[in-house]
Amino acid sequence: MEQKTLNRWIVVAGAILIQLSLGAIYAWSAFTAPLQGTAANPSQYNFTKTETQAIFSAGLATFAVVMIIAGRLQQKIAPRIVALGGILLGAGYIAAGFTGASFVGKLLTIGIVGGAGIGFAYVVPIAVGVKWFPDKKGLLSGLAVAGFGFGAFIWIMLASPPAVLGIQGMIQTKNGIYAVANIDWVFIVYGIIFLALIVAGSLVMVNPPAGYKPAGWVPPEPKGKKDRGSSGRDFTSGEMLRSWQFYVAWTMFMSGALAGLMVIGNVQNFAKDLNYGFQGHGFSVRQAGDFAVIGAAICLPILNGIGRIAWGTASDRIGSRRALLLMFLFQGTMTAVFFFTTVNDYLFYTVAALIGFNFGGTLALFPPITADFFGSKNLGANYGLMFTAYGVGGIVGPILAGMVQDYGLSFLYAFIPASLLCFVAAVLAFLVEAPKA
Repeated sequence: MEQKTLNRWIVVAGAILIQLSLGAIYAWSAFTAPLQGTAANPSQYNFTKTETQAIFSAGLATFAVVMIIAGRLQQKIAPRIVALGGILLGAGYIAAGFTGASFVGKLLTIGIVGGAGIGFAYVVPIAVGVKWFPDKKGLLSGLAVAGFGFGAFIWIMLASPPAVLGIQGMIQTKNGIYAVANIDWVFIVYGIIFLALIVAGSLVMVNPPAGYKPAGWVPPEPKGKKDRGSSGRDFTSGEMLRSWQFYVAWTMFMSGALAGLMVIGNVQNFAKDLNYGFQGHGFSVRQAGDFAVIGAAICLPILNGIGRIAWGTASDRIGSRRALLLMFLFQGTMTAVFFFTTVNDYLFYTVAALIGFNFGGTLALFPPITADFFGSKNLGANYGLMFTAYGVGGIVGPILAGMVQDYGLSFLYAFIPASLLCFVAAVLAFLVEAPKA
């Protein structure tokens, strides 16, 4: 396929296929109860809450670290080859199906190997897509990563859909027990699907020809010194790391990632908590379970995907800085009130959805702000470094919430610090300006 004849929307389609599989990491909450067990349904795995969150956090951290390598690699070799590194995600899940009830086995296969696969594949559609869509960087960023959120919806629904929908998921109990044989079989099936999607999407991850411009698009004239949103030049990774703006943006990204990933990794555990979840407000075990899965499987991931497109579009219209300011204010408020939502299922669904919507904005807005501040030429390498903030947030947020649960503390000890960090990020978004050209 010649680069000059490639329809740029085919690149978007390939990006979505890749991201659908990578969204598996946000579907992890479907596996927390089967691995931990519940009062009604014990598990042959018998993992602690902290252990299940450690697997999730290991995947997020490895994802972020490997993205640095992937960003640099795609400057030297064909991006489709780098994207094919995503097959490690499928390989990790398949291997996990043969590790049985071993926590270390699941940590290494799903957390480390699977996380590495996500890291290789994730940055390619964004970096390649921005080059094909210089006229719509925000929209492209949102579309390229929207599949991540929608993928979480698909994988949760296939694994353990809400009982109220009348659909039988792949995760089942045998004689009231979560059996190793059943859960490991789900991991294997998922791994095979992920392999197929990543290979198909990688085939069209091709950079545009040198000097490419969309038909009819005229690059905007460089703006004057009063423009705080764009530097107007391309920074190398070394130059970016020597700018104070990088560390401000990194802190903002880490704050948003921590808050969003904390909720994504623990939304079902929170809803099912005996003291602070629905049962603590008079609902039955069955109701609490249904509400938890509806919030985690439908409301949060669907709005996560929609939020990536909506906030990406907002970035094109009002600028990435202003969009970040609004998003962080919104997310800080929603994270603070989430603790009080288990008095009513519809309130819980609404706030979970809005948290997902805003978290989608975090992933959609930082590629364009990285491009605005530091240029598009080295976006793959530069965004890989920026994305380490996501890895740190992914370690601290979910494990903090897991420890709060294992020690029997109130979820407020997790949600309020995350909310405050979002408000700090909003202040930083208001104050920060692009580096001077």
